[in-house]
Amino acid sequence: MVTIKSLNKWANKHTYYSLDILRLALGVFYFIKGLQFISQSQILTELFKPLRDFGGIMLVIHYVAPAHLVGGLMIAFGLLTRWALIAQLPILLGAILINFIGVMNPGNLILAIAVLLLTCFFIIYGSGKHSADYYLKMGY
Repeated sequence: MVTIKSLNKWANKHTYYSLDILRLALGVFYFIKGLQFISQSQILTELFKPLRDFGGIMLVIHYVAPAHLVGGLMIAFGLLTRWALIAQLPILLGAILINFIGVMNPGNLILAIAVLLLTCFFIIYGSGKHSADYYLKMGY
């Protein structure tokens, strides 16, 4: 049976700086996207225009930017990485779905799929050995 503990043990044995840099880059990407959504809220509102007939659009708008900001920092530092990545999944699925409901933007679709794949990888892999999670667990 695969458990979080067994995944962490495997990840700690197979840790590479390149994966840590990739996790850091993913966190920074999420953080920058969060800043972009806050500073240009009209873009976020435009993106969700195809969903205006569905309820809860304001809830979605107020979820995306803070989830990206806080989650991005947590992912970059490797703190509660899996939880922070799981919080990004609904946003990423929405980013992919919005291309099929609204106007198709192939560049945004490819970016969203690539980020979704990286997110799913790090949900399985975890934060790795060079992270706040590891240092807190080991008591450094």
